[in-house]
Amino acid sequence: MAKDAIINVRTDARLKNEVEAIFHHLGLTSTAAINMFYQQVKLNYGMPFPVRIPTALTLKTVRDADKGIDVIESKSVDELFDKFES
Repeated sequence: MAKDAIINVRTDARLKNEVEAIFHHLGLTSTAAINMFYQQVKLNYGMPFPVRIPTALTLKTVRDADKGIDVIESKSVDELFDKFES
């Protein structure tokens, strides 16, 4: 299939740089990653991942975790489960 269409997109520079670093680590160009995304949308006939609006509780939990509120730290899975059981 000929690649003759051009996509022009504006995005946040920091986001672009962070994502392109991940693509580089994966051995992908931005073009390859975008083409993969388009192929997945085509195959799924929609977004290839769930797109949802988070609930108020989910938003609060994520914000609290970012601030270190109610975060349980453990050195292993076993230690984590022990903390839950006590």
